[in-house]
Amino acid sequence: MTSAMRDGRRSDSDRRRQRVASAIKNAAKDGSPISVSGIARQAGVDRTFLYRHRDLLALVHAAELEPPAQNPAGASPVSLASLQADLANAHARNTRLVAQVQRLEKRLAEALGEQTWRESGLGTPVDLEELQRTITRLEQKAVDLSATLEEREGDLEASRAANRELTRALNQRG
Repeated sequence: MTSAMRDGRRSDSDRRRQRVASAIKNAAKDGSPISVSGIARQAGVDRTFLYRHRDLLALVHAAELEPPAQNPAGASPVSLASLQADLANAHARNTRLVAQVQRLEKRLAEALGEQTWRESGLGTPVDLEELQRTITRLEQKAVDLSATLEEREGDLEASRAANRELTRALNQRG
């Protein structure tokens, strides 16, 4: 590459650098939002130009963090501290909303689950009290039948004992 070409590229790069610096100053002065894309557009350069020149990129990022000199609507400028407070409040609100969404999703899942359970016929029967009474009656009947069974087993054992005694008496006679 010849020195004339090198000098031409260098002067072109210097002109672009000047346009970027001027665009940053104008955006800060006007109070318009500052971003890499916006500055590149105002300066008439490609965004890659800013990314290749790290010092210019650092200037853009520093200007993004600075509050605007004046608000385009004529209001007072916003301070960095108030923006940080707004961000913290928004973050806290977001956290509360996430928790609320999770609670609502849980309630919805429970309601849909119960509805599906009822519609499937597997859910808790409506006549639960009647079923409880039936269970109590059947349990009492089981107790009564167990008592009757024990009584009859006692009678059977007594009959067997009498039968053995009679068989023994018959065998001894004869």
